[in-house]
Amino acid sequence: MVGLTQFRIKRLLAYSTISHVGFILLALSISSIESTQSFIFYLIQYSISNLNIFIILITIGFSLYSYINSNKTSNNLLESNNSPIQLISQLKGYFYINPLLSLSLAITIFSFVGIPPLIGFFAKQMVLSAALDNGYVFISLIAILTSVIGAVYYLNVIKDIFFHYPNYQINYTSNEILDVSNSKNTNYSSNILLNNNNITIISSPFSITIAIITLIILLFLLMNKE
Repeated sequence: MVGLTQFRIKRLLAYSTISHVGFILLALSISSIESTQSFIFYLIQYSISNLNIFIILITIGFSLYSYINSNKTSNNLLESNNSPIQLISQLKGYFYINPLLSLSLAITIFSFVGIPPLIGFFAKQMVLSAALDNGYVFISLIAILTSVIGAVYYLNVIKDIFFHYPNYQINYTSNEILDVSNSKNTNYSSNILLNNNNITIISSPFSITIAIITLIILLFLLMNKE
């Protein structure tokens, strides 16, 4: 419930972890083969999804290095003692800056929510199925309720990314020259012009890791044909 009032992205993820740990403990509390399998599977999928979302947030932060936020007094989004992305509001309109990274973040968030056919849905389904088979009806209802509450603040992040225009402007005063991508697409919004000269390139290890994990989350249904 406290996560509903959070405006810092990492605190939001920390509070959402409480819900996920609840699912893990629910699986552990049932002594059956099915519950053990669901526990291991939930732990694995949550670990890789959590890894993906933090890598994406780090990448988003540094992709905004050459921009300033028109609603803030600071000259740059990069803080010396903190990671670049601190607030959920900093993600507003990011879809207009980097659509692919925004879609990867959305897929990971939807997996946390438990939207089918993403891997997070199957993990929650396995835990709830094991709980219901062993008579844990009330606690299963509580688990479903916490998932609904979690979906509310996750979807608020999605709303900010896809349904707002960005407040960013190009930092023309920056003295540091960054590598740029080879993208030839030019997109417009109310405050920002995107082209080859102001899009920061994503390093290969980050982009490959994000792509692989996102495809696993998205295409798990195709991998699981048994």
